[in-house]
Amino acid sequence: MAAPFAPEGTNAPVTIALTGTEIGARGYIGLTLDAMAAFGAKVEQVDEATWKVLPTGYRAADFHIEPDASAATYLWAAEKLTGGTIDIGTPAENFTQPDAKAYGVIASFPHMPAEIDGSQMQDAVPTLAVLAAFNEMPVRFTGIENLRVKECDRTRALSQGLNAIRAGLAEEDGDDLIVHADPSIAGQHLLAEIDTFADHRIAMCFALAGLKISGITILDPLCVGKTYPGYWDALASLGVGYEN
Repeated sequence: MAAPFAPEGTNAPVTIALTGTEIGARGYIGLTLDAMAAFGAKVEQVDEATWKVLPTGYRAADFHIEPDASAATYLWAAEKLTGGTIDIGTPAENFTQPDAKAYGVIASFPHMPAEIDGSQMQDAVPTLAVLAAFNEMPVRFTGIENLRVKECDRTRALSQGLNAIRAGLAEEDGDDLIVHADPSIAGQHLLAEIDTFADHRIAMCFALAGLKISGITILDPLCVGKTYPGYWDALASLGVGYEN
């Protein structure tokens, strides 16, 4: 993003070369390049892992900013869990962010596929994993190796949280996460303390479980402030009750 400002001469163009072609969530690179192009940047893709950025600088332009797709997944999932409708102002099919691919999976609930490749929608996996707990069949999440090096080890946090709700609800298989769906837990009172590990996505995704189960306690709920400080107020505005 800074490369268009490289001075003419030996510093430009700037070549960005990765050490390999296996890129988790590659879609975010495309998203960045599209935003740069909207403001006048010119980037030439040399090969699958190399880009050459020309010294064009940027120019002012009008630019539409979509709602955050990762945050939208919680509301999309809440719709499916409750049978309601939430208007977030932008139709799911109009999103260009990689995590918006999760909408198609969410729409298939309670018949989510037996295997979900989360490599290109990694921040949506926590949402999908909690939703999968109420699915009609078990779900294996693959391509999620990077979840272990996010704000916390999200694979471990998801497994631990789901098993706090009901022993055996989830297991780790290498870097895969298997959610042993059990729709019968809906409507039950299950006392479960969810350790968020100060990770905003763990707090927000497990709040969804509380839409179907009473007794869920989210530890360190204010960690949602990293990306969605109004999350709890948003849930309250939709009629969700909770105690501080």
